[in-house]
Amino acid sequence: MTISMYQASVPRFINILGNLSVILDKAQAYADAKKLDPAALTTSRLFPDMLPMSAQVQIACDAAKGAAARLAGVDSPVFEDTEKTIAELKARIAKTIAFLRTIEPVQIDGTEEKEIVIKRGDKETRYKGMQFLLGHATPNFYFHVATTYNILRHNGVEIGKRDYIGNP
Repeated sequence: MTISMYQASVPRFINILGNLSVILDKAQAYADAKKLDPAALTTSRLFPDMLPMSAQVQIACDAAKGAAARLAGVDSPVFEDTEKTIAELKARIAKTIAFLRTIEPVQIDGTEEKEIVIKRGDKETRYKGMQFLLGHATPNFYFHVATTYNILRHNGVEIGKRDYIGNP
């Protein structure tokens, strides 16, 4: 039995984004219990040259919806990066999941050899679909989700590996 491009992408993105939303619930509960301004969490960084937690969530959402859209050959919704609160970040996750649920397996399955071009400034990087998904999009997505987790854990939010993995 082989795993499909769809099964390796959309359901995994949805699952982990759902876990991330639950982690943000725990972050809000932690801030409330400690009487902290939640912005202390959303603006926190692991190191000065790293992006804050809010940007990590935004990029994780962008990575998931962008990967699915590129593979499916549809336009990715554009979300302004204006979220400042945990509730706003959770809303972005919910919008991302809603978009991902519009993608059907037939749109992504069979895209292993599809050419994917990523443009950053004047530089283009070309991938085949499988290489893009497994070598770029998925690691990028998990990096930003894990960084969000690490920022929150570093700041005392009581979360663990089970929160990150959830119920796959």
